[in-house]
Amino acid sequence: MAASELYTKYARVWIPDPEEVWKSAELLKDYKPGDKFLQLRLEDGKDLEYSLDPKTKELPPLRNPDILVGENDLTALSYLHEPAVLHNLKVRFIDSKLIYTYCGIVLVAINPYEQLPIYGEDIINAYSGQNMGDMDPHIFAVAEEAYKQMARDERNQSIIVSGESGAGKTVSAKYAMRYFATVSGSASEANVEEKVLASNPIMESIGNAKTTRNDNSSRFGKYIEIGFDKRYRIIGANMRTYLLEKSRVVFQAEEERNYHIFYQLCASAALPEFKTLRLGNANYFHYTKQGGSPVIDGVDDAKEMVNTRQACTLLGISDSYQMGIFRILAGILHLGNVEFASRDSDSCTVPPKHEPLTIFCDLMGVEYEEMSHWLCHRKLATATETYIKPISKLHAINARDALAKHIYANLFNWIVDHVNKALHATVKQHSFIGVLDIYGFETFEINSFEQFCINYANEKLQQQFNMHVFKLEQEEYMKEQIPWTLIDFYDNQPCINLIEAKMGVLDLLDEECKMPKGSDDSWAQKLYNTHLNKCALFEKPRMSNKAFIIKHFADKVEYQCESFLEKNKDTVYEEQIRVLKSSKFKLLPELFQDEEKVLSPTSATPSGRVPLSRMPVKPAKARPGQASKEHKKTVGHQFRNSLHLLMETLNATTPHYVRCIKPNDFKFPFTFDEKRAVQQLRACGVLETIRISAAGFPSRWTYQEFFSRYRVLMKQRDVLGDRKQTCKNVLEKLIQDKDKYQFGKTKIFFRAGQVAYLEKIRADKLRAACIRIQKTIRGWLMRKKYMRMRKAAITIQRHVRGYQARCYAKFLRRTQAAITIQKFQRMYVVRKRYQCMRDATIALQALLRGYMVRNKYQMMLREHKSVVIQKHVRGWLARRRYRRTLRAVVYLQCCYRRMMAKRELKKLKIEARSVERYKKLHIGLENKIMQLQRKIDEQNKEYKSLLEKMNNLEITYSTETEKLRSDVERLRMSEEEAKNATNRVLSLQEEIAKLRKELHQTQSEKKSIEERADKYKHETEQLVSELKEQNSLLKTEKEELNRRIHDQAKEITESMEKKLVEETKQLELDLNDERLRYQNLLNEFSRLEERYDDLKDEMNLMVSIPKPGHKRTDSTHSSNESEYTFSSEITEAEDLPLRMEQEPSEKKAALDMSLFLKLQKRVSELEQEKQSLQDELDRKEEQALRAKAKEEERPPIRGAELEYESLKRQELESENKKLKNELNELQKALTETRAPEVTAPGAPAYRVLLEQLTSVSEELEVRKEEVLILRSQLVSQKEAIQPKHTMTDATILLEDVQKMKDRGEIAQAYIGLKETNRLLESQLQSQKKSHENELESLRGEIQSLKEENNRQQQLLAQNLQLPPEARIEASLQHEITRLTNENLDLMEQLEKQDKTVRKLKKQLKVFAKKIGELEVGQMENISPGQIIDEPIRPVNIPRKEKDFQGMLEYKKEDEQKLVKNLILELKPRGVAVNLIPGLPAYILFMCVRHADYLNDDQKVRSLLTSTINGIKKVLKKRGDDFETVSFWLSNTCRFLHCLKQYSGEEGFMKHNTPRQNEHCLTNFDLAEYRQVLSDLAIQIYQQLVRVLENILQPMIVSGMLEHETIQGVSGVKPTGLRKRTSSIADEGTYTLDSIIRQLNSFHSVMCQHGMDPELIKQVVKQMFYIIGAVTLNNLLLRKDMCSWSKGMQIRYNVSQLEEWLRDKNLMNSGAKETLEPLIQAAQLLQVKKKTDEDAEAICSMCNALTTAQIVKVLNLYTPVNEFEERVLVSFIRTIQVRLRDRKDSPQLLMDAKHIFPVTFPFNPSSLALETIQIPASLGLGFISRV
Repeated sequence: MAASELYTKYARVWIPDPEEVWKSAELLKDYKPGDKFLQLRLEDGKDLEYSLDPKTKELPPLRNPDILVGENDLTALSYLHEPAVLHNLKVRFIDSKLIYTYCGIVLVAINPYEQLPIYGEDIINAYSGQNMGDMDPHIFAVAEEAYKQMARDERNQSIIVSGESGAGKTVSAKYAMRYFATVSGSASEANVEEKVLASNPIMESIGNAKTTRNDNSSRFGKYIEIGFDKRYRIIGANMRTYLLEKSRVVFQAEEERNYHIFYQLCASAALPEFKTLRLGNANYFHYTKQGGSPVIDGVDDAKEMVNTRQACTLLGISDSYQMGIFRILAGILHLGNVEFASRDSDSCTVPPKHEPLTIFCDLMGVEYEEMSHWLCHRKLATATETYIKPISKLHAINARDALAKHIYANLFNWIVDHVNKALHATVKQHSFIGVLDIYGFETFEINSFEQFCINYANEKLQQQFNMHVFKLEQEEYMKEQIPWTLIDFYDNQPCINLIEAKMGVLDLLDEECKMPKGSDDSWAQKLYNTHLNKCALFEKPRMSNKAFIIKHFADKVEYQCESFLEKNKDTVYEEQIRVLKSSKFKLLPELFQDEEKVLSPTSATPSGRVPLSRMPVKPAKARPGQASKEHKKTVGHQFRNSLHLLMETLNATTPHYVRCIKPNDFKFPFTFDEKRAVQQLRACGVLETIRISAAGFPSRWTYQEFFSRYRVLMKQRDVLGDRKQTCKNVLEKLIQDKDKYQFGKTKIFFRAGQVAYLEKIRADKLRAACIRIQKTIRGWLMRKKYMRMRKAAITIQRHVRGYQARCYAKFLRRTQAAITIQKFQRMYVVRKRYQCMRDATIALQALLRGYMVRNKYQMMLREHKSVVIQKHVRGWLARRRYRRTLRAVVYLQCCYRRMMAKRELKKLKIEARSVERYKKLHIGLENKIMQLQRKIDEQNKEYKSLLEKMNNLEITYSTETEKLRSDVERLRMSEEEAKNATNRVLSLQEEIAKLRKELHQTQSEKKSIEERADKYKHETEQLVSELKEQNSLLKTEKEELNRRIHDQAKEITESMEKKLVEETKQLELDLNDERLRYQNLLNEFSRLEERYDDLKDEMNLMVSIPKPGHKRTDSTHSSNESEYTFSSEITEAEDLPLRMEQEPSEKKAALDMSLFLKLQKRVSELEQEKQSLQDELDRKEEQALRAKAKEEERPPIRGAELEYESLKRQELESENKKLKNELNELQKALTETRAPEVTAPGAPAYRVLLEQLTSVSEELEVRKEEVLILRSQLVSQKEAIQPKHTMTDATILLEDVQKMKDRGEIAQAYIGLKETNRLLESQLQSQKKSHENELESLRGEIQSLKEENNRQQQLLAQNLQLPPEARIEASLQHEITRLTNENLDLMEQLEKQDKTVRKLKKQLKVFAKKIGELEVGQMENISPGQIIDEPIRPVNIPRKEKDFQGMLEYKKEDEQKLVKNLILELKPRGVAVNLIPGLPAYILFMCVRHADYLNDDQKVRSLLTSTINGIKKVLKKRGDDFETVSFWLSNTCRFLHCLKQYSGEEGFMKHNTPRQNEHCLTNFDLAEYRQVLSDLAIQIYQQLVRVLENILQPMIVSGMLEHETIQGVSGVKPTGLRKRTSSIADEGTYTLDSIIRQLNSFHSVMCQHGMDPELIKQVVKQMFYIIGAVTLNNLLLRKDMCSWSKGMQIRYNVSQLEEWLRDKNLMNSGAKETLEPLIQAAQLLQVKKKTDEDAEAICSMCNALTTAQIVKVLNLYTPVNEFEERVLVSFIRTIQVRLRDRKDSPQLLMDAKHIFPVTFPFNPSSLALETIQIPASLGLGFISRV
């Protein structure tokens, strides 16, 4: 297909733009050949006519499809050109925050100017072992590729890092070195990898500086070779440096700094060791203040100085040498402050006693007069005489600066040499990986000698890069058997020849330097004469005769000839150097001695950089003539030689390229300047790589990938069984021009643009299919809509017709209703008239009758009320008189009691002054407490009296109410009489006329009486209402109090329950942390133990080799003796003299320095642990002191708790003393013994170290028990606290307690209670004796009730005084105190019982021994005749089968055979299938039981030790076999359970049968060995997890992510070069079924071995965690996996794993929860990601993912086809804003190496020991059942 056919309507192209370099536009109509213009529309909506070049007719470059934008590899783009590369880098950098991108074999790294969390150890582990194309681009991927190719091809590798200043070269090189150090480790224990990394801060401090472009710019180039041994572990390193910028020492531009080390020195000037340097602020020194920017934001120079010194120490530079370096650097600073005074135009002098020069001479150890003289003079030597000539002030300043630069350059060289010595490999180097951190192409406004050398080096590197790219392309074509056509690529050999060939620029420069009167101008003229108009790459500027232009591969550069000769000569005055060589300061002459030995000297120049290369060393005594001749070699000559050496090294290695890009010149984070980026891409060769790739067949697909992607373009008949033939047939139909593609062996090769054409056809096909689907669906929707409308129309018609019928019926009903209404209305009018007349008549009658009755009623009412008023007035007078009398009596009593209290107070004061008061203090306090209790009793009595009064008031109120009711009854009777009177009124109607006159007269009286009656009635009602209100208030108050009591009790209960739950969770977390820490310690101990065993074996081999007559012992016996178990009571100290006696003539093994360093490291760790324990003890003491102070302020209710805390403190102090003693022993053992046997097996250092580990494990167990005790206490408190109190009592008690705070009232109460006691005593004595027993019993009951009541009230009152949180704490403290006292009592009882048991056992042993002696004595006294006469009875009585006791007997000499047959040579598979699970454990326990039955402690100890050592040996030998590890984990747990089940402890005997209880151990307590077995089980479990991880690791990514479980869901996108050139060929594809089959295998093996179900659940949980963590980590590091379809695949895979859990009944194991982060990540890939509602849903859904993980997934989300949409940057910002308050870990990846703490729940066995049969296949015929 012609390229012009792709320029159709809506096609998108790139057009040049002066601001953005390239701008995107869209075609508005199709392009036809011959058109001069293109109708375009820009992205901002503007239309544009783009004119084509009439000569070339070149069309603008096409834009790639959106699905290809943001690819990991630029070579995966269909259109390979500059705008496509630039746009792809910009999208990845700005939108996705991805700084790394592949471009074929090049890794493009863009500096983000921001710290990113992508360089942690978890990222390193994720990239380790991965193929380069499988993960997202990263510097670690390049480092892993280099490391892997070194191991696979056995060829040295190089990583070439280049770029501009500030592009991030140094950081990239540093991360590559860190990767090698982390992944490979070191071959010895000398921590070489740490030394390699430690070289970075040293070199950065002396070789890096702040520039306008970079705060940490490397001002030199370096090549570091990291050496590896045959096992590819780091053994050393070597560094070569190039072109140090020495001019920076004496001059810095604006906003720049000198080298970091000077500012670090000034920042640390206040340190005591730096006082002699007489340093000050950086602004004081001329060499550090010129740039005007002495401080870098965010950098602390003092801290950096500490890091530099630590790195020097780590690299073996002693403190004395460090101080020497700092003296020289300080001297350089003071030298810069030396000033000169002009005497005339040709001479100058130093001021007398010039302070800076004095300090310089003191620091350098030289004479002041000599140095001041030669700073102002120089020596001229002729053939006959020598002259001393003064120099001008300007020349003196230049000479001073040259001297400073020369000293610094030599010091730099000396430090590099010492760093190389420290990193030198002690063993032979097998291979190396070189990391080249070198300057990129430079072009400035003024370019000088430095830029010339830099660009010359880049020309050489670019040539090597081009050749390597060309070579790789050729290899790829030949590998696939594609016809090779020569690709034209840029060859910069002419430019290199211009520089380095004969009569080249460097050659002419060296020649001019040899001329006596050579100058820059004459050299420029020679250049013009030699190369101008003869070489196309050389030009002369139009306006200058002192400059020249060279056309480099990147750009034209104009160089100024000024100072070229001076920088190339590199001269310094010999006299000044001679003065320095005569220095008394030892380090200073060393610098210049090294200079004399080097063939290519590195003396200073007034400005410029110096190359430092690794050159051969000449003999110490060289001829003077030879030295002077060699001294004339120029800087250019040196640089050319070192560059040739570098190129030879690089050509001998496999190179890997990292191109660092600086995105902007202002150091803004994630800001992309297109102009600067394009400039650097052109200069670093990335675009050249693209051009070479595009010239051939840049797009390459495997046949399977092509078939998967373009299956939609094939018809069913086109699909054949042979994928290759199918692809060929389809391509011949789709692309007619066969030159556009080629078929290789495994891939299809396409020309540029063909993949885009295929994508266009595929998109058109999919679009047509989408249109057809839309058409069908829209038709179905319209038909459905029509049917719905038709149905609605029919419904509407039906309803309208019904409505009309209903309206007519309604009209008929309304007519009938109107007639009916008229009838009833007329009837109503007549009836109303009649009712009015009747009502008027009745009203008149009622008024008259009522008037008569009311008169009579009013008269009766007045009489009754007057009687009531009299009664109340008389009662009020009587009560007032009684109250007055009562107040007077109470006042008299108070006065009398006050007088008595004052007397008693006086007595108390007198008693307080006496000594006896202190003796009776406790008695007095008890009396006071009793008095207070009695006072409370009196208050309770008073409360009861008040209740009685309130009851009396209620009774009086009820009597009053009854009286009022009787009055109402009388009124009712009078009303009835009034009714009777009305009857009489009817008979007196005749007298109405007479009474009318009287009526008018009495009306006025009537009104007044009515008013009085109303008033009285109102008052009565008001009084009743007030009483009712008071009653209701009392009721509501009572209800409110009850409600408050109930609510408060409920709140207290809820808060305590909540706090209890929280504390329980916290305790569980702490317990898990302690378990994890303890198990990590066990893991470390097992590693040390393995190391110890290896060293022991090595020593045995070393000892046995020179012994010709040495005898071999039994292998089993020797191996068992070599094992070491830290819990065994037989220590190495006891065995050491035996070994020394057996082998007195053997030679001692050499001191293993690595082990010694390891021991020192362990000692430091133990010291830190001891310090942490000491800090914890101090905190405990401070807390105890604060608690004691608080206790003095509060009532003493925590005495028992303080006792418990003091006991714990004493316990911690004793443990601390113990740790100190052990540490002293260890230090003593390490310092006193310097012999080779220090690290030998059984040495004191080993013994003390292992004892330390034992004590640490015991301490962890103690902490674990304390945690369990606290948990049990909290649970018991939850059950104990119950709200039982009423609010009323508590309120009264609270008031009483507050009143008693007054000391006067307490004394008064004391006196009153004392009198009460005396009165009670007299009354008790006067009572009869017959009632004493009854009184005693009643008093006892009352006292118990009082104590309970007082205790409850006191607790409630104290709680009410405190805030709610303190109430809970107080109640908890009270309960803890009680439980602590009970626990202490129980512990004392247990200790007493244990002591008694031990004592009795000892007595039994003594008695048994005595009885045995007596029996022997009796046998000796019996004569032989008596022996013959007595019948001899057999010792062993044969037993029946039913009488077996479940024990196995063996001889002691058969112990090793037992261990060998039962442990060492046992095959797990046969035992697991044919025998009962756990049979070895049962056999071993039955042997232990027999040894316990014999009371043979040596036999028990020996058997258990041999068993543990045998298990360790098996696991060490076959530790990679899952069945073996699972088998012995199961048997170790079963052995541990048997020791618990038959230990005799009640807690483990609950589930035993009576017969099993008879089998319990009787003589020995094996609790210590149970702990040892538990530790061994933990180690086996951790080994099992490692084996699981090693087996599952290769399957997880392939099965969970890469394999398509649901076929056809995910599409395949075009891949780049990296995917095709992976390091390791495919070894077989794993699927999800592979993982499930492996899980089934694991589960069946564990079940066959009889592993505990709880332990199986923990193993499954750990397996699922590994699967989830590894899958999620790879998802976060692979952009190609973050798509909607991949999310569906992951969710399906997870559902299959959940189904497996359900099938195995393991859903409650916690395994599903470990997959939650992976599930949420898959959901995140599938949910909508557009609106704010979507963001809210994502934030609430992804609670198991961290913020960094959510943002990373959103950034990596990539559409697979054109119908998906990318995630907008604004949406990601919204997510970040919503999640900014979430407190989670900033770590991106999950810790896949994390192992959950394991527990071994007790699982008793129901199997009877006496029924176990031993099969003959085990070979245990030498043991017998007992």
